[in-house]
Amino acid sequence: MADTEASIGYGITFEMADAATPTVFTYIAEIYDVTPPSDETDQVDATHMQSPGRNREFIEGLTDPGEASFEMNYVPGSASDKALIAAKGKRKWCRVTFPNGAQTLFYGIRQTYEKSAPTDDKMTATVTFKVSGEPIHTDPAAPRNIALPAITGTAKVGAPLVLDGGIWAGAERFEYQWQADATDIVGATGLSYVPVSGDVGKVITCEVTGYNDDFNTMAESAATAAVIA
Repeated sequence: MADTEASIGYGITFEMADAATPTVFTYIAEIYDVTPPSDETDQVDATHMQSPGRNREFIEGLTDPGEASFEMNYVPGSASDKALIAAKGKRKWCRVTFPNGAQTLFYGIRQTYEKSAPTDDKMTATVTFKVSGEPIHTDPAAPRNIALPAITGTAKVGAPLVLDGGIWAGAERFEYQWQADATDIVGATGLSYVPVSGDVGKVITCEVTGYNDDFNTMAESAATAAVIA
């Protein structure tokens, strides 16, 4: 028996753009429990006086593309909060990217942005878009880097540098390669790196490569200041 191809939804991203500028997307942060669009087709009763065997007959009617929704951690005043507030009453071009790089794209109108701020638990919000027209479902594509990797820490011998891998869409796993003056540092393939004396005067960067089953994409962090002793 073949192994299952099932996977969890971790890594799904949601982005939206104005219908007038459908290539300029805003990433919505801290989402979870995504429900992609799902459709329902009406069945129209076409029974008539001579329907065979006194059985009802039906024909296919119109299809309702349904809704798309997600839960999110509510961060008042954040870029995502402002973008969702501004989306009220506007037709948006929405993009859901799955971890394997497949995408669902659709026009949607923000239907609800329901926020909750309990006394003793995290603040959350529920967001629902009414889908307009037929969604587009794509084959898996290469991972996309939404926010570049970034290095934090002081570029100094013996002081750890820590990598934030950035934000990615359509990536299931990652590889890291630290560099000094654009040259690979042997063995430096984790989320942190401690500069050594040989790095003095050099700038440190890190390449992050996102992978799915069929593709890979590389993104590079900005360089640190020159390493000091």
